[in-house]
Amino acid sequence: MIVLYLLIGLVVGAGLGIGLYILIRRSILKGKRDEILEKAEIEGEKIKNERILQAKEKYLNLKSEHEKAVNESNARIRDAENRIRQKEGSLNQKLSEADRRIKDLDAQKAALANKEELLQSKEAEYEELRQQAIRQIESIAGLSAQEAKNQLIESMKAEARTDAQAYINDCIDEARLNAAKEAKRIVINTIQRTATETAIENAVTTFPIESDEIKGRIIGREGRNIRALEAATGVEIVVDDTPDAILLSAFDPVRREVARLALHQLVVDGRIHPARIEEVVAKVQKQLDEEILETGKRTCIDLGIHGLSMELVRMIGRMKYRSSYGQNLLQHSREVANISAILASELGLNPKIAKRAGLLHDIGKVSEDDPELPHAILGMKLAEQYKEKPEICNAIGAHHEEIEMTSLYAPLVLVGDAISGARPGARREVIESYIKRLRGMENLAAAYPGVTKAYAIQAGRELRVIVGAEQVSDHDAEVLSADIARKIQDEMTYPGQVKITVIRETRSVAYAK
Repeated sequence: MIVLYLLIGLVVGAGLGIGLYILIRRSILKGKRDEILEKAEIEGEKIKNERILQAKEKYLNLKSEHEKAVNESNARIRDAENRIRQKEGSLNQKLSEADRRIKDLDAQKAALANKEELLQSKEAEYEELRQQAIRQIESIAGLSAQEAKNQLIESMKAEARTDAQAYINDCIDEARLNAAKEAKRIVINTIQRTATETAIENAVTTFPIESDEIKGRIIGREGRNIRALEAATGVEIVVDDTPDAILLSAFDPVRREVARLALHQLVVDGRIHPARIEEVVAKVQKQLDEEILETGKRTCIDLGIHGLSMELVRMIGRMKYRSSYGQNLLQHSREVANISAILASELGLNPKIAKRAGLLHDIGKVSEDDPELPHAILGMKLAEQYKEKPEICNAIGAHHEEIEMTSLYAPLVLVGDAISGARPGARREVIESYIKRLRGMENLAAAYPGVTKAYAIQAGRELRVIVGAEQVSDHDAEVLSADIARKIQDEMTYPGQVKITVIRETRSVAYAK
């Protein structure tokens, strides 16, 4: 029981303690709450006062800005009003001035009308007087007005024609002087920079031999070795009384070279019979084909030309074994390439395109396709086939003026070809064709009326034409030289250019007795 009472007492005491703690806690919390509320009220009042001050300050600032903007707007309006008043005054002044000018113009118009009437009356009077004067002049001169007018027109035409011809002659002389001077400078500079050796190739190759014994072995029993060699190479082998040499004759230099190399290997080897000849010729042809390709590649590298088709490179190599009027074709093409490049540089064009066109300009001469076409046209078709540029194809096809020149590189290649071929010693002609060409020039000039004599001099590079002074005037002599030059250019084939000089001579002879 005592324990029970103790437990009850502990529970009651604990409850009383808890209740007392709760009362005390509430009183404490109430005091703190009142204190917090008081502080919050004070802080809120302080914040409210600050906000009110900030609002008042912002209001004052906005008010001042608004007043400033209103003042500025009023000032602009006043300025605009002042400008409008000024313009209005200016317009009123201009309107008054325009009214005054209109009045002046009306007065001038009336005066002009009066003057026009007076002028018309004067014109009628003048026309009547003019007709009277014309009738008097016609009666005195015995000519009608139309006839006199025609005579005056013919006289003025003759005078104008003379003056025009004199002006044309002056212009032509000045243009020739300047053009010839500049052209000579460029051409001489080009020739000096590309000067090369002159060499003439023939259609015969001499093969040296050591003794008549070797010559007999080359001929073979009953000539079978020499016949086998001619059949394999396509070269005529001439064995005559020339000591220590035999002649290889053919117009194709490649065949002559194959025959020469094959003979050299056969003589060195010592075994000369038909089977061995065919074997050596086949081997030499293969070696020569490789050498031709290597020559083409080396030429392109030396000239700095890249991107050519391999077939074109092979044709360039074949040029080494071709000749034109005795001039080596590869050497000639290299010269034309360098000359064309230098001329292009002087004229501000692309020297690489000019050099490429110059190298390929005679490529048609080494092609075995379409032999009936001119070599320039054939070369142009080959260049088009192997995707060369249009200006290069045109320069190749037009370098003998067989087609129209459509680019500036075509005349450069034409000039380069003429310079290379016209060098002394570069080419040779058969004497018969040379004489025929000179006589053709002389006969062409002699066919013109008034020509007494014609002489082709300086290897056909100048034609001197002597005319009768009674039949041909100085003006006619100028026209005649131009006509002969044009006809020679159209009808004849010649290297370089031909100078035509017309000579008109007047002689007065008297005798003292």
